[in-house]
Amino acid sequence: MNIVIVGAGEVGRHTAEVLAPADHNVVLIDRDPARLAECDSSIDIRSMEGDGTRAETLRRAGVADADLFIAATHVDEVNLIAASVAASLGCDTTVARIHHQAYFEGHGLDYAAHFGIDHLVCPEHTTASEIATYLRSPGAEAIEEFARGTIQLHRIHAVEGSKACGVPLAELNLPRCCLVAAVERDKQAFRPTAATEIAAGDIITLLAEEDSMLKAFRLFGVDSPARYKVMVMGGSMQAIWLCRQLRTRSFSVRLFEPDPARAEMLSEKLSWVTVLTGDVINTSVLPDERVDLADAFIAVTDDDEQNILAAARAKSLGSKQAICVLQRSTYAHVL
Repeated sequence: MNIVIVGAGEVGRHTAEVLAPADHNVVLIDRDPARLAECDSSIDIRSMEGDGTRAETLRRAGVADADLFIAATHVDEVNLIAASVAASLGCDTTVARIHHQAYFEGHGLDYAAHFGIDHLVCPEHTTASEIATYLRSPGAEAIEEFARGTIQLHRIHAVEGSKACGVPLAELNLPRCCLVAAVERDKQAFRPTAATEIAAGDIITLLAEEDSMLKAFRLFGVDSPARYKVMVMGGSMQAIWLCRQLRTRSFSVRLFEPDPARAEMLSEKLSWVTVLTGDVINTSVLPDERVDLADAFIAVTDDDEQNILAAARAKSLGSKQAICVLQRSTYAHVL
């Protein structure tokens, strides 16, 4: 497959690292020769210095014959224009990375259709969705979503003494729109029948709508707190998306933002969230706000170092879980 990527930043470089070893022909375009040299030294790709929004540059990169074009710079407008030009030049499939809510959610306009782009991708939104899904299903060891999140697939352990144990599936009062798709017992997976009885310790694969999934969890003995206490650090767009997805009676959310003006704006936009102004790392705000009672602390600022330090501090002060979002893989081993 012939692939052209614009942007040699973190996202573009990681994308090239994933695709190049799979025997794809990857061309990486960037204005910064230093970034390109860094990528050249570690990845088997063809690098090209130039402006990814210009047709001349994209033609030289072979976009007209490319199977896939990915615009992954840190500027939304550059990505939209570059992907649109690539589509006009004949690239089979075009993808643009988007950061801003207005472009991704299409307020007043379908930007993908307008620019002729096949896919708009927002990693921040995807990450927020993954975190929210995990928090909504703390007892699941694996989670997948289909049909834009309306259908979910979860793998859970049947708990000894639960209502489901020892009962044939035909007699188990499963919620509507809920299916036991597979059962794993003694490391052997099989498709259950109406006569299959669930045993304690079985790994159950459930396919259901979200509301039905939560009811099914209780049948198999997987319970979540009556009200999940979540603390979020950072007033980023990612934090806003996360708070929106946790807008249910099951979650109590507190958000920390050090900038008073930004905090005031967030309190107006997120009326169901308690927004607090304070430095999570250098002050006593976490112990004062009883982080030891929190079910989860999530650091989602744009600064990796701050996220790591804050999550580590929250965990050391007693938070049951600490979730840290990283932009770069450099620090992954530290966690």
